[in-house]
Amino acid sequence: MENFDFVCPTKIIFGKDTENRVGEEVKKYSNKIMLIYGGGSIKRTGLYDKVINSLKENHIEYIELSGVKPNPRLSLVNEGIKICRENNIDFILAVGGGSVIDTAKAIAVGVLYDGDVWDIFIGKSVIEKALPVGVILTLAATGSEASDSAVITNENGWYKKGIHSDLIRPQFAIMNPELLYTLPPYQTAAGAADIMAHIMERYFTNVRNVDLTDRLCEATLKTVINNVPLLMEDPKNYNARAEVMWAGTIAHNGLLDTGRVGDWASHKIEHELSAIYDIAHGAGLAIIFPAWMKYVYKHDINRFVQFAVRVWNVDLSFEDSEAIALEGIKRLESFFKSIGLPTSLKDAGINADRIEEMADKCTVNGKVTVGQFVKLNKDDIINIYNIAK
Repeated sequence: MENFDFVCPTKIIFGKDTENRVGEEVKKYSNKIMLIYGGGSIKRTGLYDKVINSLKENHIEYIELSGVKPNPRLSLVNEGIKICRENNIDFILAVGGGSVIDTAKAIAVGVLYDGDVWDIFIGKSVIEKALPVGVILTLAATGSEASDSAVITNENGWYKKGIHSDLIRPQFAIMNPELLYTLPPYQTAAGAADIMAHIMERYFTNVRNVDLTDRLCEATLKTVINNVPLLMEDPKNYNARAEVMWAGTIAHNGLLDTGRVGDWASHKIEHELSAIYDIAHGAGLAIIFPAWMKYVYKHDINRFVQFAVRVWNVDLSFEDSEAIALEGIKRLESFFKSIGLPTSLKDAGINADRIEEMADKCTVNGKVTVGQFVKLNKDDIINIYNIAK
């Protein structure tokens, strides 16, 4: 096990009707805020009215910024930065899923940065301070409600990059599983794949003697695997929603990182896919992760055997170690298919005509490798995209 620091200060407010507490939570930080959300879904469900009423009851002035898209765009981040500066906004409330929260985090950093916020995303500068952010979560997927990360797409070249800092962890996250009842099945499924990918990025590590976090990863994976099919049958199953929602937070708040070094190659490979083709991030991960596994499993076949046996209940007497490992990968793919996700580029209607371009971007024109479990160069990534066809 490696040395580690673990910090996760986000206050979790979990359960039924908790969205009604948003005003009292926001008031602890500010009386003048930006309210940021996506499209019209929060208005159709009545959540918007609840939020506005709570803010008004607590005498909080707000300015709205809507229009956040999946794979959130830098242009809206820059618009939000401008609005916050012009109106002396000092707190941002994100009502939505990961795209809304990541946009809020990027704005929170950009408002206090003297320069182009994209500099931070491409490593030209570092985060030194950020406005506080609060969250009402409406989609279990990215874990951004308690994570130290945010990912934004720059339309100028369609680059998708992330930032990391404990300074951008939300101050609070309000999480009512009932707010997810109206999600389309595909969004629930893509969110589940995103959650599972966050766990698997950490699970496939070269660090030894991490049995506790191995078991935590396996338990969180199995929680998602057991409960998502229930949501496909009954979207209003509160208990299943609650289990998956909390799993999404645990998957990406840093707890499962402790003492180990994660991989993150699959995420970086998928970022290029969703940046160019605008596929849902979770759906892209359902395509890329099994392809990555097929390419690297021989690096540590025992870990893939452990994954197959502990997570997918593959029988240890199942031929040999390689057969067990491959069966685990097969069952992962089958699970994704069973909940309606693509597991190949063809399934997603992507003709894969820009594989070399994506591999170039992923490796900065072949200058860097990606991943820690196995360090992958440009040719490796091209091979993984080809497996994913």
